[in-house]
Amino acid sequence: MAHLLGAEALHLEYPTKVVFDSVSLGVNEGDRIGIVGRNGDGKSSLLAMLAGRREPDSGRVTVRGGVTVGVLDQADTLDDSLTIAQTVVGDTAEHEWAGNARVRDVIAGLLADLDWNAPVGPLSGGQRRRVALAKLLTGDWDILALDEPTNHLDVEAITWLAAHLKRRWGASAGGLLMVTHDRWILDEVCTDTWEVHDRIVEPFEGGYAAFILQRVERDRMAAATEARRQNLARKELAWLRRGAPARTSKPKFRIDAANQLIEDVPEIRNKVQLQSLAVSRLGKDVVDLLDVSVSYDDRPVLRDIEWRVAPGERTGILGVNGAGKSTLLGLIAGTVQPTAGRVKRGVTVRVAVLSQRLDELDDHLDEPVRTVLAGLRSSYTIGSGSKAQELTPSQLLERLGFASPQLSTPVKDLSGGQKRRLQLLLVLLDQPNVLILDEPTNDMDTDMLAVIEDLLDSWPGTLLVVSHDRYFLERVTDQQFAILGQHLRHLPGGVDEYLRLRAREDKTAPDAPAAAPANDALSGAELRNAQKELASVERRLAKLQDQTTAARTALADHDQSDYVGLATKMEHITALEAEAEELEGRWFELTEQLG
Repeated sequence: MAHLLGAEALHLEYPTKVVFDSVSLGVNEGDRIGIVGRNGDGKSSLLAMLAGRREPDSGRVTVRGGVTVGVLDQADTLDDSLTIAQTVVGDTAEHEWAGNARVRDVIAGLLADLDWNAPVGPLSGGQRRRVALAKLLTGDWDILALDEPTNHLDVEAITWLAAHLKRRWGASAGGLLMVTHDRWILDEVCTDTWEVHDRIVEPFEGGYAAFILQRVERDRMAAATEARRQNLARKELAWLRRGAPARTSKPKFRIDAANQLIEDVPEIRNKVQLQSLAVSRLGKDVVDLLDVSVSYDDRPVLRDIEWRVAPGERTGILGVNGAGKSTLLGLIAGTVQPTAGRVKRGVTVRVAVLSQRLDELDDHLDEPVRTVLAGLRSSYTIGSGSKAQELTPSQLLERLGFASPQLSTPVKDLSGGQKRRLQLLLVLLDQPNVLILDEPTNDMDTDMLAVIEDLLDSWPGTLLVVSHDRYFLERVTDQQFAILGQHLRHLPGGVDEYLRLRAREDKTAPDAPAAAPANDALSGAELRNAQKELASVERRLAKLQDQTTAARTALADHDQSDYVGLATKMEHITALEAEAEELEGRWFELTEQLG
Protein backbone atom coordinates (compact mmCIF):
# COMPACT_ATOMS: atom_id res chain seq x y z
CA MET A 1 0.00 0.00 0.00
CA ALA A 2 1.41 3.40 -1.01
CA HIS A 3 2.17 5.85 1.76
CA LEU A 4 0.29 9.16 1.43
CA LEU A 5 0.91 11.14 4.60
CA GLY A 6 2.95 10.82 7.78
CA ALA A 7 3.21 12.63 11.10
CA GLU A 8 6.29 12.45 13.31
CA ALA A 9 6.59 13.44 16.99
CA LEU A 10 3.70 15.92 16.92
CA HIS A 11 3.48 18.13 20.01
CA LEU A 12 0.66 20.59 20.64
CA GLU A 13 -0.20 22.50 23.78
CA TYR A 14 -2.27 25.38 25.04
CA PRO A 15 -1.26 27.63 27.97
CA THR A 16 -3.04 25.33 30.45
CA LYS A 17 -3.02 21.96 28.68
CA VAL A 18 -0.81 19.66 26.66
CA VAL A 19 -3.01 18.20 23.90
CA PHE A 20 -0.51 15.91 22.12
CA ASP A 21 2.90 14.72 23.23
CA SER A 22 5.13 13.08 20.58
CA VAL A 23 2.42 11.54 18.38
CA SER A 24 3.55 9.66 15.26
CA LEU A 25 1.22 8.05 12.72
CA GLY A 26 0.55 7.66 9.00
CA VAL A 27 -2.10 7.34 6.29
CA ASN A 28 -1.80 4.87 3.40
CA GLU A 29 -3.75 4.19 0.21
CA GLY A 30 -7.11 2.61 1.05
CA ASP A 31 -7.18 3.73 4.70
CA ARG A 32 -10.58 4.86 5.91
CA ILE A 33 -9.88 6.10 9.42
CA GLY A 34 -12.43 7.20 12.01
CA ILE A 35 -11.14 9.51 14.76
CA VAL A 36 -12.96 9.26 18.11
CA GLY A 37 -12.43 10.58 21.62
CA ARG A 38 -13.87 12.82 24.30
CA ASN A 39 -14.74 16.43 23.51
CA GLY A 40 -11.71 18.62 24.08
CA ASP A 41 -9.11 15.86 23.72
CA GLY A 42 -7.87 17.18 20.36
CA LYS A 43 -9.65 15.32 17.53
CA SER A 44 -10.24 18.42 15.39
CA SER A 45 -6.76 19.74 16.18
CA LEU A 46 -5.23 16.45 15.01
CA LEU A 47 -7.23 16.57 11.78
CA ALA A 48 -6.20 20.18 11.20
CA MET A 49 -2.50 19.36 11.67
CA LEU A 50 -2.65 16.37 9.32
CA ALA A 51 -4.50 18.45 6.70
CA GLY A 52 -1.97 21.27 6.90
CA ARG A 53 -4.46 23.73 8.41
CA ARG A 54 -2.55 24.03 11.69
CA GLU A 55 1.15 23.91 12.58
CA PRO A 56 2.20 21.73 15.53
CA ASP A 57 4.36 23.30 18.24
CA SER A 58 6.98 20.72 17.35
CA GLY A 59 7.26 17.69 15.10
CA ARG A 60 6.26 17.62 11.45
CA VAL A 61 3.70 16.37 8.95
CA THR A 62 5.01 15.16 5.58
CA VAL A 63 2.83 14.62 2.52
CA ARG A 64 3.98 12.56 -0.47
CA GLY A 65 4.68 14.68 -3.54
CA GLY A 66 1.60 15.45 -5.62
CA VAL A 67 -0.88 14.28 -2.93
CA THR A 68 -3.83 16.66 -2.49
CA VAL A 69 -5.91 16.99 0.69
CA GLY A 70 -9.55 18.11 0.73
CA VAL A 71 -11.03 19.35 4.02
CA LEU A 72 -14.59 19.68 5.31
CA ASP A 73 -14.61 22.11 8.23
CA GLN A 74 -16.93 21.63 11.18
CA ALA A 75 -17.96 25.28 10.94
CA ASP A 76 -20.04 26.67 8.05
CA THR A 77 -17.70 28.39 5.56
CA LEU A 78 -20.05 28.90 2.60
CA ASP A 79 -20.29 32.26 0.80
CA ASP A 80 -23.92 33.45 1.10
CA SER A 81 -23.62 35.61 -2.02
CA LEU A 82 -23.14 32.62 -4.33
CA THR A 83 -25.69 30.25 -5.81
CA ILE A 84 -25.59 26.50 -5.15
CA ALA A 85 -24.22 25.91 -8.67
CA GLN A 86 -21.43 28.49 -8.22
CA THR A 87 -20.54 27.02 -4.83
CA VAL A 88 -20.35 23.41 -6.01
CA VAL A 89 -18.80 23.62 -9.50
CA GLY A 90 -17.54 27.20 -9.62
CA ASP A 91 -17.00 28.51 -13.14
CA THR A 92 -16.68 25.06 -14.70
CA ALA A 93 -18.68 24.81 -17.92
CA GLU A 94 -21.85 22.74 -17.69
CA HIS A 95 -20.76 20.23 -20.34
CA GLU A 96 -17.60 19.55 -18.34
CA TRP A 97 -19.11 18.85 -14.92
CA ALA A 98 -22.21 17.19 -16.38
CA GLY A 99 -19.95 14.79 -18.28
CA ASN A 100 -18.24 13.67 -15.05
CA ALA A 101 -20.00 10.61 -13.55
CA ARG A 102 -18.69 11.30 -10.04
CA VAL A 103 -19.95 14.90 -10.07
CA ARG A 104 -23.37 13.79 -11.35
CA ASP A 105 -23.55 11.13 -8.61
CA VAL A 106 -22.75 13.66 -5.86
CA ILE A 107 -25.26 16.21 -7.12
CA ALA A 108 -28.00 13.57 -7.47
CA GLY A 109 -27.24 12.11 -4.05
CA LEU A 110 -27.04 15.34 -2.04
CA LEU A 111 -28.76 18.15 -3.95
CA ALA A 112 -31.57 16.57 -5.99
CA ASP A 113 -34.28 18.36 -3.98
CA LEU A 114 -32.64 21.82 -4.18
CA ASP A 115 -32.89 24.49 -6.86
CA TRP A 116 -29.50 24.40 -8.61
CA ASN A 117 -29.56 28.17 -9.19
CA ALA A 118 -30.92 29.16 -5.75
CA PRO A 119 -28.76 31.39 -3.51
CA VAL A 120 -26.94 29.75 -0.60
CA GLY A 121 -27.90 32.41 1.95
CA PRO A 122 -31.49 31.34 2.79
CA LEU A 123 -30.71 27.60 3.02
CA SER A 124 -31.27 25.69 6.28
CA GLY A 125 -28.40 24.22 8.30
CA GLY A 126 -28.91 20.75 6.85
CA GLN A 127 -29.12 22.07 3.28
CA ARG A 128 -25.95 24.15 3.74
CA ARG A 129 -24.12 21.09 5.06
CA ARG A 130 -25.14 19.09 1.99
CA VAL A 131 -23.92 21.89 -0.31
CA ALA A 132 -20.58 22.03 1.54
CA LEU A 133 -20.22 18.26 1.21
CA ALA A 134 -21.12 18.37 -2.49
CA LYS A 135 -18.53 21.12 -3.09
CA LEU A 136 -15.84 18.95 -1.48
CA LEU A 137 -16.84 15.58 -2.94
CA THR A 138 -16.95 16.86 -6.52
CA GLY A 139 -13.25 17.76 -6.23
CA ASP A 140 -10.39 15.43 -7.12
CA TRP A 141 -8.60 14.69 -3.83
CA ASP A 142 -6.15 12.01 -2.75
CA ILE A 143 -6.96 12.40 0.95
CA LEU A 144 -10.29 13.54 2.36
CA ALA A 145 -10.40 15.03 5.88
CA LEU A 146 -13.94 15.36 7.25
CA ASP A 147 -14.74 17.10 10.54
CA GLU A 148 -18.22 16.06 11.77
CA PRO A 149 -19.59 15.45 8.24
CA THR A 150 -22.99 14.21 9.51
CA ASN A 151 -23.83 17.38 11.47
CA HIS A 152 -27.33 18.58 10.46
CA LEU A 153 -27.79 15.71 7.98
CA ASP A 154 -30.85 13.47 8.05
CA VAL A 155 -30.78 9.66 7.99
CA GLU A 156 -31.10 9.48 4.20
CA ALA A 157 -28.22 11.88 3.54
CA ILE A 158 -26.01 10.03 6.04
CA THR A 159 -26.81 6.70 4.38
CA TRP A 160 -25.97 8.11 0.94
CA LEU A 161 -22.73 9.62 2.26
CA ALA A 162 -21.63 6.28 3.76
CA ALA A 163 -22.27 4.44 0.48
CA HIS A 164 -20.43 7.13 -1.53
CA LEU A 165 -17.39 7.14 0.75
CA LYS A 166 -17.06 3.35 0.54
CA ARG A 167 -17.32 3.45 -3.26
CA ARG A 168 -15.02 6.40 -3.79
CA TRP A 169 -12.31 5.60 -1.23
CA GLY A 170 -11.68 1.93 -1.88
CA ALA A 171 -8.56 -0.19 -1.40
CA SER A 172 -6.42 1.88 -3.79
CA ALA A 173 -8.31 5.14 -4.14
CA GLY A 174 -6.65 7.44 -1.64
CA GLY A 175 -7.22 7.92 2.08
CA LEU A 176 -10.08 9.09 4.29
CA LEU A 177 -9.90 10.71 7.74
CA MET A 178 -13.17 11.36 9.56
CA VAL A 179 -13.88 12.94 12.95
CA THR A 180 -17.43 12.08 13.94
CA HIS A 181 -19.63 11.12 16.88
CA ASP A 182 -21.95 9.18 14.56
CA ARG A 183 -21.17 5.58 15.51
CA TRP A 184 -23.25 4.08 12.70
CA ILE A 185 -21.21 5.73 9.95
CA LEU A 186 -17.98 4.86 11.79
CA ASP A 187 -18.92 1.20 11.70
CA GLU A 188 -20.28 1.36 8.15
CA VAL A 189 -17.35 3.16 6.51
CA CYS A 190 -14.14 2.96 8.50
CA THR A 191 -11.50 0.24 8.26
CA ASP A 192 -9.47 1.65 11.16
CA THR A 193 -10.24 3.72 14.26
CA TRP A 194 -7.94 6.15 16.05
CA GLU A 195 -8.85 6.95 19.66
CA VAL A 196 -7.54 10.31 20.88
CA HIS A 197 -7.00 10.31 24.64
CA ASP A 198 -4.47 11.33 27.28
CA ARG A 199 -2.13 13.15 24.84
CA ILE A 200 -1.80 10.14 22.53
CA VAL A 201 -3.51 8.62 19.49
CA GLU A 202 -4.18 4.89 19.87
CA PRO A 203 -4.92 2.93 16.67
CA PHE A 204 -7.42 0.06 16.42
CA GLU A 205 -8.24 -2.17 13.47
CA GLY A 206 -11.80 -2.04 12.15
CA GLY A 207 -14.76 0.26 12.66
CA TYR A 208 -16.63 1.21 15.81
CA ALA A 209 -17.74 -2.31 16.81
CA ALA A 210 -14.20 -3.66 16.46
CA PHE A 211 -12.87 -0.65 18.37
CA ILE A 212 -15.29 -1.33 21.25
CA LEU A 213 -14.17 -4.99 21.44
CA GLN A 214 -10.49 -4.10 21.48
CA ARG A 215 -11.02 -1.33 24.00
CA VAL A 216 -12.87 -3.76 26.27
CA GLU A 217 -9.94 -6.16 26.05
CA ARG A 218 -7.55 -3.33 26.88
CA ASP A 219 -9.74 -2.22 29.77
CA ARG A 220 -9.96 -5.76 31.13
CA MET A 221 -6.18 -5.70 31.48
CA ALA A 222 -6.44 -2.49 33.54
CA ALA A 223 -9.73 -3.16 35.34
CA ALA A 224 -8.70 -1.40 38.55
CA THR A 225 -8.35 1.96 36.81
CA GLU A 226 -10.92 1.57 34.02
CA ALA A 227 -13.73 -0.40 35.70
CA ARG A 228 -16.54 2.04 35.09
CA ARG A 229 -15.58 2.75 31.49
CA GLN A 230 -15.21 -0.99 30.85
CA ASN A 231 -18.73 -1.77 32.05
CA LEU A 232 -20.25 0.82 29.74
CA ALA A 233 -18.21 -0.46 26.79
CA ARG A 234 -19.10 -4.10 27.52
CA LYS A 235 -22.78 -3.21 27.77
CA GLU A 236 -22.59 -1.43 24.43
CA LEU A 237 -20.78 -4.39 22.90
CA ALA A 238 -23.57 -6.65 24.15
CA TRP A 239 -26.08 -4.52 22.29
CA LEU A 240 -23.93 -4.56 19.16
CA ARG A 241 -23.75 -8.36 19.18
CA ARG A 242 -27.42 -8.88 20.08
CA GLY A 243 -28.81 -6.05 18.00
CA ALA A 244 -30.03 -5.66 14.45
CA PRO A 245 -29.28 -8.61 12.11
CA ALA A 246 -27.65 -6.27 9.61
CA ARG A 247 -25.00 -5.50 12.21
CA THR A 248 -24.43 -8.96 13.68
CA SER A 249 -24.34 -10.73 10.33
CA LYS A 250 -21.11 -9.05 9.28
CA PRO A 251 -18.95 -8.48 12.39
CA LYS A 252 -15.46 -7.10 11.93
CA PHE A 253 -14.10 -8.96 14.95
CA ARG A 254 -13.83 -12.49 16.26
CA ILE A 255 -17.29 -13.81 17.17
CA ASP A 256 -16.02 -16.25 19.82
CA ALA A 257 -14.08 -13.54 21.61
CA ALA A 258 -17.04 -11.18 21.55
CA ASN A 259 -19.42 -13.81 22.92
CA GLN A 260 -17.00 -14.67 25.70
CA LEU A 261 -16.75 -11.03 26.72
CA ILE A 262 -20.53 -10.55 26.94
CA GLU A 263 -21.61 -13.91 28.33
CA ASP A 264 -22.22 -12.42 31.80
CA VAL A 265 -23.72 -9.13 30.55
CA PRO A 266 -27.52 -9.01 30.96
CA GLU A 267 -29.86 -7.53 28.38
CA ILE A 268 -29.45 -3.77 28.27
CA ARG A 269 -33.01 -3.18 29.49
CA ASN A 270 -35.33 -5.25 31.65
CA LYS A 271 -38.42 -4.57 29.52
CA VAL A 272 -40.83 -6.44 31.80
CA GLN A 273 -39.72 -4.53 34.90
CA LEU A 274 -39.55 -1.15 33.16
CA GLN A 275 -43.01 -1.53 31.61
CA SER A 276 -44.45 -2.63 34.95
CA LEU A 277 -42.97 0.47 36.60
CA ALA A 278 -44.19 2.66 33.75
CA VAL A 279 -47.75 1.38 34.16
CA SER A 280 -47.65 2.02 37.91
CA ARG A 281 -46.41 5.59 37.31
CA LEU A 282 -48.62 6.41 34.35
CA GLY A 283 -51.74 4.27 34.59
CA LYS A 284 -53.15 2.69 31.47
CA ASP A 285 -53.64 5.96 29.53
CA VAL A 286 -50.74 8.07 28.26
CA VAL A 287 -51.53 10.09 25.11
CA ASP A 288 -53.93 9.06 22.34
CA LEU A 289 -53.99 10.86 19.00
CA LEU A 290 -57.43 10.13 17.55
CA ASP A 291 -57.84 10.88 13.84
CA VAL A 292 -55.69 13.99 14.26
CA SER A 293 -54.77 16.39 11.45
CA VAL A 294 -52.70 19.59 11.62
CA SER A 295 -52.51 22.39 9.06
CA TYR A 296 -50.67 25.71 9.01
CA ASP A 297 -52.23 28.46 6.87
CA ASP A 298 -54.32 25.83 5.04
CA ARG A 299 -51.16 23.82 4.31
CA PRO A 300 -51.60 20.26 5.65
CA VAL A 301 -48.67 18.92 7.68
CA LEU A 302 -50.18 15.82 9.33
CA ARG A 303 -53.28 13.94 8.26
CA ASP A 304 -55.48 11.33 9.94
CA ILE A 305 -52.95 10.38 12.64
CA GLU A 306 -54.19 7.52 14.81
CA TRP A 307 -51.64 6.68 17.50
CA ARG A 308 -52.11 5.41 21.04
CA VAL A 309 -48.91 5.89 23.03
CA ALA A 310 -48.64 3.16 25.68
CA PRO A 311 -46.89 3.17 29.10
CA GLY A 312 -43.21 2.30 28.83
CA GLU A 313 -43.04 2.50 25.02
CA ARG A 314 -39.67 3.54 23.62
CA THR A 315 -40.30 4.95 20.15
CA GLY A 316 -38.09 6.59 17.53
CA ILE A 317 -39.62 9.03 15.02
CA LEU A 318 -38.15 9.30 11.51
CA GLY A 319 -38.87 11.68 8.66
CA VAL A 320 -37.21 14.19 6.37
CA ASN A 321 -36.67 17.75 7.55
CA GLY A 322 -40.03 19.52 7.39
CA ALA A 323 -42.07 16.30 7.42
CA GLY A 324 -43.82 17.23 10.67
CA LYS A 325 -41.77 15.48 13.38
CA SER A 326 -41.71 18.55 15.65
CA THR A 327 -45.44 19.05 15.08
CA LEU A 328 -46.09 15.45 16.12
CA LEU A 329 -44.03 15.89 19.27
CA GLY A 330 -45.88 19.14 19.95
CA LEU A 331 -49.19 17.25 19.86
CA ILE A 332 -47.86 14.81 22.46
CA ALA A 333 -46.44 17.60 24.63
CA GLY A 334 -49.57 19.74 24.34
CA THR A 335 -47.84 22.72 22.72
CA VAL A 336 -49.57 22.13 19.35
CA GLN A 337 -53.33 21.89 18.95
CA PRO A 338 -54.87 19.73 16.21
CA THR A 339 -56.78 21.31 13.35
CA ALA A 340 -59.04 18.24 13.32
CA GLY A 341 -59.42 15.20 15.54
CA ARG A 342 -58.76 14.89 19.25
CA VAL A 343 -55.81 14.43 21.61
CA LYS A 344 -56.66 12.46 24.76
CA ARG A 345 -54.14 12.72 27.60
CA GLY A 346 -53.96 10.64 30.78
CA VAL A 347 -54.52 12.50 34.06
CA THR A 348 -51.16 11.41 35.54
CA VAL A 349 -49.06 12.27 32.49
CA ARG A 350 -46.06 14.57 33.07
CA VAL A 351 -44.32 15.40 29.79
CA ALA A 352 -40.80 16.82 29.59
CA VAL A 353 -39.05 17.85 26.37
CA LEU A 354 -35.30 17.95 25.80
CA SER A 355 -35.35 20.51 22.99
CA GLN A 356 -32.61 21.53 20.56
CA ARG A 357 -32.64 25.12 21.83
CA LEU A 358 -31.36 24.69 25.43
CA ASP A 359 -34.36 26.68 26.69
CA GLU A 360 -34.06 25.16 30.18
CA LEU A 361 -30.77 27.01 30.72
CA ASP A 362 -31.91 30.52 29.70
CA ASP A 363 -32.67 31.55 33.29
CA HIS A 364 -29.35 30.25 34.63
CA LEU A 365 -26.72 31.56 32.18
CA ASP A 366 -24.93 33.77 34.72
CA GLU A 367 -25.16 31.29 37.59
CA PRO A 368 -22.42 28.78 38.46
CA VAL A 369 -23.37 25.15 37.95
CA ARG A 370 -23.23 24.65 41.74
CA THR A 371 -25.96 27.28 42.25
CA VAL A 372 -28.17 25.66 39.62
CA LEU A 373 -27.83 22.32 41.42
CA ALA A 374 -28.73 23.87 44.78
CA GLY A 375 -32.24 24.62 43.52
CA LEU A 376 -32.93 21.04 42.37
CA ARG A 377 -34.49 18.08 44.15
CA SER A 378 -32.20 16.28 46.58
CA SER A 379 -32.01 12.89 44.85
CA TYR A 380 -32.69 10.96 41.68
CA THR A 381 -33.34 7.21 41.48
CA ILE A 382 -31.42 5.15 38.93
CA GLY A 383 -32.64 1.60 38.23
CA SER A 384 -35.31 -0.26 40.15
CA GLY A 385 -35.86 -3.02 42.67
CA SER A 386 -32.75 -4.41 44.33
CA LYS A 387 -30.56 -2.50 41.84
CA ALA A 388 -32.13 0.89 42.56
CA GLN A 389 -29.57 3.58 43.33
CA GLU A 390 -30.17 7.03 44.82
CA LEU A 391 -27.93 9.72 43.36
CA THR A 392 -27.62 13.35 44.42
CA PRO A 393 -27.64 15.96 41.63
CA SER A 394 -23.87 16.34 42.07
CA GLN A 395 -23.34 12.60 41.71
CA LEU A 396 -25.56 12.49 38.65
CA LEU A 397 -23.69 15.42 37.14
CA GLU A 398 -20.39 13.63 37.81
CA ARG A 399 -21.81 10.58 36.03
CA LEU A 400 -22.56 12.90 33.10
CA GLY A 401 -18.90 13.86 32.83
CA PHE A 402 -18.56 17.00 34.99
CA ALA A 403 -15.42 17.36 37.13
CA SER A 404 -15.58 19.07 40.53
CA PRO A 405 -13.85 22.30 39.35
CA GLN A 406 -16.55 22.75 36.69
CA LEU A 407 -19.22 23.16 39.38
CA SER A 408 -17.95 26.71 39.85
CA THR A 409 -18.15 27.56 36.12
CA PRO A 410 -20.98 29.88 35.00
CA VAL A 411 -23.45 28.11 32.73
CA LYS A 412 -22.76 30.53 29.85
CA ASP A 413 -19.07 29.48 29.85
CA LEU A 414 -19.77 25.75 29.47
CA SER A 415 -19.07 24.00 26.19
CA GLY A 416 -21.93 22.94 23.94
CA GLY A 417 -21.71 19.33 25.13
CA GLN A 418 -21.62 20.37 28.80
CA LYS A 419 -24.69 22.58 28.37
CA ARG A 420 -26.49 19.70 26.69
CA ARG A 421 -25.71 17.37 29.61
CA LEU A 422 -26.77 19.95 32.20
CA GLN A 423 -30.01 20.44 30.26
CA LEU A 424 -30.67 16.68 30.43
CA LEU A 425 -30.01 16.73 34.17
CA LEU A 426 -32.60 19.49 34.71
CA VAL A 427 -35.15 17.56 32.67
CA LEU A 428 -34.57 14.24 34.47
CA LEU A 429 -34.66 15.76 37.95
CA ASP A 430 -38.12 17.13 37.17
CA GLN A 431 -39.20 13.44 37.28
CA PRO A 432 -41.39 13.31 34.14
CA ASN A 433 -43.05 10.05 33.11
CA VAL A 434 -43.10 10.90 29.39
CA LEU A 435 -39.76 12.08 28.01
CA ILE A 436 -39.36 13.60 24.52
CA LEU A 437 -35.82 13.92 23.14
CA ASP A 438 -35.42 16.17 20.10
CA GLU A 439 -31.96 15.62 18.55
CA PRO A 440 -30.37 14.78 21.92
CA THR A 441 -26.97 13.74 20.51
CA ASN A 442 -25.88 17.22 19.39
CA ASP A 443 -22.43 18.13 20.77
CA MET A 444 -21.97 14.72 22.47
CA ASP A 445 -18.84 12.57 22.06
CA THR A 446 -19.10 8.78 21.77
CA ASP A 447 -18.17 8.07 25.41
CA MET A 448 -20.75 10.52 26.72
CA LEU A 449 -23.39 9.12 24.37
CA ALA A 450 -22.78 5.70 25.93
CA VAL A 451 -23.31 7.22 29.40
CA ILE A 452 -26.59 8.87 28.29
CA GLU A 453 -27.78 5.59 26.76
CA ASP A 454 -26.94 3.74 29.99
CA LEU A 455 -28.90 6.33 31.96
CA LEU A 456 -31.93 5.99 29.68
CA ASP A 457 -31.81 2.18 29.97
CA SER A 458 -32.97 2.46 33.58
CA TRP A 459 -35.53 5.22 33.01
CA PRO A 460 -39.03 3.73 33.58
CA GLY A 461 -41.27 5.90 31.47
CA THR A 462 -42.49 6.48 27.94
CA LEU A 463 -39.66 7.66 25.68
CA LEU A 464 -40.07 9.39 22.30
CA VAL A 465 -36.91 10.21 20.31
CA VAL A 466 -36.30 12.24 17.16
CA SER A 467 -32.71 11.87 16.01
CA HIS A 468 -30.66 11.66 12.81
CA ASP A 469 -28.12 9.59 14.79
CA ARG A 470 -29.11 6.12 13.59
CA TYR A 471 -26.97 4.30 16.16
CA PHE A 472 -28.50 6.22 19.08
CA LEU A 473 -32.04 5.80 17.74
CA GLU A 474 -31.70 2.02 17.35
CA ARG A 475 -29.90 1.74 20.69
CA VAL A 476 -32.41 3.47 22.99
CA THR A 477 -35.74 2.72 21.27
CA ASP A 478 -37.58 -0.57 20.74
CA GLN A 479 -39.72 0.49 17.77
CA GLN A 480 -39.70 3.15 15.08
CA PHE A 481 -42.38 5.15 13.26
CA ALA A 482 -42.01 7.43 10.24
CA ILE A 483 -43.92 10.41 8.88
CA LEU A 484 -44.43 9.66 5.20
CA GLY A 485 -46.78 11.63 2.99
CA GLN A 486 -48.23 13.45 6.05
CA HIS A 487 -49.23 10.10 7.61
CA LEU A 488 -47.67 8.20 10.52
CA ARG A 489 -46.47 4.70 9.63
CA HIS A 490 -45.10 1.95 11.83
CA LEU A 491 -41.75 0.49 10.68
CA PRO A 492 -41.43 -3.19 11.63
CA GLY A 493 -38.13 -3.24 9.71
CA GLY A 494 -36.76 -0.15 11.48
CA VAL A 495 -34.49 2.38 9.79
CA ASP A 496 -33.71 0.06 6.87
CA GLU A 497 -37.42 -0.17 6.06
CA TYR A 498 -37.74 3.62 6.26
CA LEU A 499 -34.91 4.04 3.75
CA ARG A 500 -36.54 1.53 1.39
CA LEU A 501 -39.87 3.34 1.62
CA ARG A 502 -38.23 6.71 1.00
CA ALA A 503 -36.35 5.34 -2.02
CA ARG A 504 -39.60 3.95 -3.42
CA GLU A 505 -41.34 7.26 -2.70
CA ASP A 506 -38.66 9.11 -4.68
CA LYS A 507 -38.95 6.71 -7.62
CA THR A 508 -42.72 7.22 -7.85
CA ALA A 509 -42.53 11.03 -7.59
CA PRO A 510 -44.32 12.89 -10.44
CA ASP A 511 -41.08 13.86 -12.16
CA ALA A 512 -39.56 10.35 -11.94
CA PRO A 513 -40.17 7.48 -14.35
CA ALA A 514 -42.88 5.17 -13.09
CA ALA A 515 -41.57 1.98 -11.54
CA ALA A 516 -42.80 -1.35 -12.83
CA PRO A 517 -45.40 -2.96 -10.56
CA ALA A 518 -43.76 -5.33 -8.10
CA ASN A 519 -46.35 -8.06 -8.74
CA ASP A 520 -45.41 -8.46 -12.43
CA ALA A 521 -43.25 -11.42 -11.44
CA LEU A 522 -46.13 -13.23 -9.69
CA SER A 523 -48.30 -15.72 -11.52
CA GLY A 524 -52.07 -15.59 -11.12
CA ALA A 525 -52.10 -18.34 -8.49
CA GLU A 526 -49.16 -16.79 -6.58
CA LEU A 527 -50.85 -13.41 -6.64
CA ARG A 528 -54.10 -14.83 -5.23
CA ASN A 529 -52.23 -16.76 -2.54
CA ALA A 530 -50.26 -13.68 -1.52
CA GLN A 531 -53.43 -11.56 -1.32
CA LYS A 532 -55.15 -14.28 0.73
CA GLU A 533 -52.22 -14.53 3.15
CA LEU A 534 -52.03 -10.73 3.46
CA ALA A 535 -55.70 -10.58 4.44
CA SER A 536 -55.13 -13.34 7.01
CA VAL A 537 -52.11 -11.55 8.47
CA GLU A 538 -54.04 -8.26 8.77
CA ARG A 539 -56.91 -10.02 10.59
CA ARG A 540 -54.48 -11.66 13.01
CA LEU A 541 -52.67 -8.34 13.61
CA ALA A 542 -55.96 -6.61 14.41
CA LYS A 543 -56.84 -9.41 16.84
CA LEU A 544 -53.40 -9.22 18.49
CA GLN A 545 -53.75 -5.46 18.90
CA ASP A 546 -57.08 -5.93 20.72
CA GLN A 547 -55.57 -8.66 22.90
CA THR A 548 -52.56 -6.51 23.74
CA THR A 549 -54.75 -3.53 24.66
CA ALA A 550 -56.90 -5.74 26.91
CA ALA A 551 -53.79 -7.25 28.51
CA ARG A 552 -52.35 -3.80 29.25
CA THR A 553 -55.64 -2.71 30.78
CA ALA A 554 -55.63 -5.83 32.98
CA LEU A 555 -52.04 -5.07 33.98
CA ALA A 556 -52.94 -1.52 34.99
CA ASP A 557 -55.88 -2.80 37.08
CA HIS A 558 -53.83 -5.56 38.75
CA ASP A 559 -52.66 -5.29 42.34
CA GLN A 560 -49.36 -3.41 42.08
CA SER A 561 -47.94 -5.21 45.11
CA ASP A 562 -48.37 -8.61 43.43
CA TYR A 563 -45.04 -8.69 41.63
CA VAL A 564 -45.38 -12.33 40.55
CA GLY A 565 -48.76 -11.63 38.97
CA LEU A 566 -47.46 -8.47 37.31
CA ALA A 567 -44.50 -10.36 35.87
CA THR A 568 -46.79 -13.07 34.49
CA LYS A 569 -49.02 -10.51 32.82
CA MET A 570 -46.04 -8.67 31.37
CA GLU A 571 -44.65 -11.92 29.95
CA HIS A 572 -48.02 -12.47 28.26
CA ILE A 573 -47.91 -8.95 26.80
CA THR A 574 -44.32 -9.48 25.62
CA ALA A 575 -45.33 -12.73 23.88
CA LEU A 576 -48.23 -10.98 22.13
CA GLU A 577 -45.94 -8.14 21.00
CA ALA A 578 -43.32 -10.60 19.74
CA GLU A 579 -45.92 -12.42 17.65
CA ALA A 580 -47.20 -9.11 16.31
CA GLU A 581 -43.67 -8.01 15.40
CA GLU A 582 -43.07 -11.26 13.48
CA LEU A 583 -46.38 -10.87 11.64
CA GLU A 584 -45.61 -7.25 10.79
CA GLY A 585 -42.39 -8.41 9.16
CA ARG A 586 -44.35 -10.88 7.06
CA TRP A 587 -46.94 -8.19 6.27
CA PHE A 588 -44.17 -5.95 4.96
CA GLU A 589 -42.78 -8.76 2.75
CA LEU A 590 -46.23 -9.42 1.28
CA THR A 591 -46.96 -5.75 0.59
CA GLU A 592 -43.57 -5.47 -1.15
CA GLN A 593 -44.47 -8.44 -3.37
CA LEU A 594 -47.90 -7.04 -4.18
CA GLY A 595 -46.61 -3.54 -4.84
